[in-house]
Amino acid sequence: MLQEEEEGSLRKSSLCPNVATSQGTEPGQGGLAPAFPLPGEWRGKMDEEKVYSPNGVFAHLELLEARAYEAAVKQEEMEQQEEKLARLKARVQELRLQRDKLRAKVDLQQKEQLGKEGAVSNPAQPSARAVLEWKIKSLKAMLQIFYLTGISGKLSKRGVCFCISTAYEGTYLDSYHLDLLTKPEVQIYRHSVPIFIPLQQIAKKYLQTDIRRFLSVLSDHLNGYVGRRYQAEQLQEHFSGRIKGALQRNSLCNLLVFNYNVSSESKTFPFNVRLVYGDPCCSLPTKVVISCTPDAPASLAETAAAHSDLFRCMALHKAFRSVSSAGPV
Repeated sequence: MLQEEEEGSLRKSSLCPNVATSQGTEPGQGGLAPAFPLPGEWRGKMDEEKVYSPNGVFAHLELLEARAYEAAVKQEEMEQQEEKLARLKARVQELRLQRDKLRAKVDLQQKEQLGKEGAVSNPAQPSARAVLEWKIKSLKAMLQIFYLTGISGKLSKRGVCFCISTAYEGTYLDSYHLDLLTKPEVQIYRHSVPIFIPLQQIAKKYLQTDIRRFLSVLSDHLNGYVGRRYQAEQLQEHFSGRIKGALQRNSLCNLLVFNYNVSSESKTFPFNVRLVYGDPCCSLPTKVVISCTPDAPASLAETAAAHSDLFRCMALHKAFRSVSSAGPV
């Protein structure tokens, strides 16, 4: 009986040589692979899934690479903007030189023309017609000159229409229009200049004697105003979360008041800033006053002085960015 069982077992082995018996054959030694992976193979698959999973090392490296690429793109954009701004500043300087040359040339031509016309009639007192023609020629020449400095114009039926375009640090802002009558004398017909700009005082001083000076001074006032307004708007837009309360300003934007916090010795102290723009044609303050509470440490006096220097020599939003990066605000 025992012999028959052994013979039956041998027959099964000869018929199916690759099938593992109850004792089993090791993989790779002629037998079939087991139906289920062994424990060591499970660990290998789990480790491989960790490496290629979204939260694995490769995903982290891809995230770092994406951030590095974004930083490089932003840096390149900033460099391109700086290069563009430098080119624009150089172009403005070049145009100013051309303007000065054209002004000198027009002045010389006007003097020569006025001398010729005066010699025909009366050298001491030119005729009314000669003066009127001289004014018209002067206005035509100025249309070309001021086009290079943000002031453009065209002749109208009653006189001349001027457009004064304003800008700050390469950013074009508002445009203001001014219609002048030339007969019987030069006078303002209508305009879009804000009421708080001293237009009548400027006109009284320069309009009848030197119209180019009149337009130049008016342009300086408008550019100073929009420059101060632009800085205040940038401060509110980009740093509203760091300014305590609302930014206070008047219509001409030559007085700005705001508050922000400064940390010292593990405590926070409020700084009150008062910016006074004494020159209406300037976009930088002539007086900066920074005050703090009486219980503030003496070390904050030096901090206030340093912040005051920044506000005096830099654009408001740029100065506040420097203040914020220097320490907790």
